[in-house]
Amino acid sequence: MDRQGARPSQRTFRTHEVVEILGLSRRQLQYWAQTDLVQPSVTTRGGHHRYTFQDLVALRAARRLIDAGVSVQRIRSSIQALRRLLPTVTRPLAELVLVATGDVVLVFHEGAAFEAVSGQEWVFPVAELEREIEAGHPLGATDEAAAREGPARPAAARATRPATRSRKSSA
Repeated sequence: MDRQGARPSQRTFRTHEVVEILGLSRRQLQYWAQTDLVQPSVTTRGGHHRYTFQDLVALRAARRLIDAGVSVQRIRSSIQALRRLLPTVTRPLAELVLVATGDVVLVFHEGAAFEAVSGQEWVFPVAELEREIEAGHPLGATDEAAAREGPARPAAARATRPATRSRKSSA
């Protein structure tokens, strides 16, 4: 319990508290709210922002992505794309596990890993592929050509290549 008598997950935080807790500037918070990067959940009648614990989680996630080298524009486009790809997720920065690799934002959701903007999967279950092959599924044309021609790239490069399947909205 805090000095207001509520758990952090149940109370709202004033801007100066958020600045103190997260080490962000007041100007950053205002800019992020104006540009729809992270909106505060509550605005008082007097126009003052109040942030929930979920807002703090989203703000910290945004800060970590920026610190990892992801541009604010890329984060914003990732959020917009994730809202389209995953319509039940309203606050991607607070509800999803996001990882930055360069300027790419990867999302881990329901056992899948995919790039936030394109929806392109980055990980596929190898055991599932093995079962498909053992079940007698024919190799695709590209796989057959690759088998005849041999590896065009080192095995390590092929292993890290993202899958080409895109995630589709379930709506």
